[in-house]
Amino acid sequence: MKLSDKTVLITGGSSGIGLALARQLLARDNTVLVTGRDPARLDAARQASPALHTFQSDASDPAAIAALHREVLARFPALDVLVNNAGIMRNLDLNTVREPRDVLREIDINLRGPLLMTQQFLPHLKTRPGALIVNVTSGLAFVPLPLSPVYCAAKAALHSYTLSLRVQLRGTGVTVVELAPPGTETPLFRTEFEREMKGQKAMDPAVLVRKAIAGIESGRLEIRPGLANVLKVMSRVAPAFMLGQMARMSRLKP
Repeated sequence: MKLSDKTVLITGGSSGIGLALARQLLARDNTVLVTGRDPARLDAARQASPALHTFQSDASDPAAIAALHREVLARFPALDVLVNNAGIMRNLDLNTVREPRDVLREIDINLRGPLLMTQQFLPHLKTRPGALIVNVTSGLAFVPLPLSPVYCAAKAALHSYTLSLRVQLRGTGVTVVELAPPGTETPLFRTEFEREMKGQKAMDPAVLVRKAIAGIESGRLEIRPGLANVLKVMSRVAPAFMLGQMARMSRLKP
């Protein structure tokens, strides 16, 4: 599958991995649409890349997703690629008292969002030849980082859902790809986890995106660049050892 001359919708595309992907896809003669919740970030992204089409939308809100669906298909009926990228990752201590809704935020955005987006856009995508759904999970879907328990749980669930979605869509013409990034050099990596990740190397988002595009074009259905592939392999070979390593990185006892 060639990622050129496509119409692509990327959730959470105003910064980080989503924005890096949007820029590289624009350079490959695609029509690129991005969503985000922060209008200032969307404006900045559009100013930096004037060809970008931006939509303020919350990927965890069913009403917002329905409204986005109506507007996107009215303006871009040739939409044939959906990238479920929107997500948050938090340093979350489960020993502290938290409101239930706060604990569920990563489930709402990282899991509920992609499921709702897929369900909303799938009938249209099934009418498009060569349609593609990309679910962005994480290397932490295979081995959790105990420091971020709800994020890892949501990404593991999204990995499982993606496997099932791929099976159910066989024969429809819709390809389902999972992109599982390793730690990536984004503002979140150096703020929310500044103390724990000090000295840790992360992948440049532009490098990650190049690997993702190359993987999709070569027909790979599960793309695990760098350390993400190590986590997948070690989750099978030595899961207890790997969990211990991740716990030590979190400065927690395994």
